Amino acid sequence: QVQLVESGGGSVQAGGSLRLSCAASGRTFSSYDMGWFRQAPGQEREFVAVVDWTGGDMRYTDSVKGRFTISRDNAESTVYLQMNTLKPEDTAVYYCAASPMRLALSTIRAAYDYWGQGTQVTVSS
Repeated sequence: QVQLVESGGGSVQAGGSLRLSCAASGRTFSSYDMGWFRQAPGQEREFVAVVDWTGGDMRYTDSVKGRFTISRDNAESTVYLQMNTLKPEDTAVYYCAASPMRLALSTIRAAYDYWGQGTQVTVSS
């Protein structure tokens, strides 16, 4: 079992920045690739970014490339999502998730076994 707790969400104006954190506890953090997903009202949960278990490789959805950066600190069992130049369309509940498929950099929800409770990000124009 892995427990994931997100923090760092909030309300910002367009062009602003936020840094999300996801603290993990339970099984060895480095056993998992870690991803961020988001879900806007009335929409399906979508992939945002993933980092492999080493922290050396990442993948992003096209809409956030160049604006968002995912990173992890295995010593602290924490994964981060730095979000810059935020846009109103980034408004969503953001979830972190853990996938046992190490090095797969999966963008598919079914690849992730554990999920946090989510943190709200609201970007106003």
